[in-house]
Amino acid sequence: MSKKLTDAQIGAQAKALGVEAAALKAVHEVECRGSGFNPDSTLVILFERHVMRQRLIAGKLFSIAEKMEIEQPNLCSKTSGGYGLYSVQHQRLSAAAEYHRESALESVSWGLGQVMGYHWKSLGYESLQAFVNAMYKDEASQLDAMCRYIKVNGLINALKNKDWKAFALGYNGKGYAKNSYDTKLANAYKKWAAK
Repeated sequence: MSKKLTDAQIGAQAKALGVEAAALKAVHEVECRGSGFNPDSTLVILFERHVMRQRLIAGKLFSIAEKMEIEQPNLCSKTSGGYGLYSVQHQRLSAAAEYHRESALESVSWGLGQVMGYHWKSLGYESLQAFVNAMYKDEASQLDAMCRYIKVNGLINALKNKDWKAFALGYNGKGYAKNSYDTKLANAYKKWAAK
């Protein structure tokens, strides 16, 4: 069975949200360059070192955060960045999980929607592991997580109205403009709408 997303699956999710399929395809394309799995079949992930620190502190695991900041500042830091190549993201996750597995899994943006692991509960997953399992299952499950995130964060109207600035702010936060996220979404939408 293929793990690839079909047009019918995108159409069904778009219909459920009440948005154009082209709008959902635009988010899909911009978030992960169109695929939730790498060419070698590994899941597309991005490990966020600043989130690792935040998750540890939120869990009152101060000693682990301190130890990691000293031993592995590339895996636990006050600052974002230092991502490295896509090909090393799974190694980074594994190394961080040796310190604290749950915080490490929550510090990853997963699959085609690049949904952060720490959102698992607000998105209605039974457990963090259930969320992770869904991300590994297939792109349809990844799209479902992305659509749950859009719903939970009140972004349906922004997507429906093609208000890319509002959507970008809600989906990616205040730093969206430095990566021209809204412009990329608008351009991707135009392309998909024309097909």
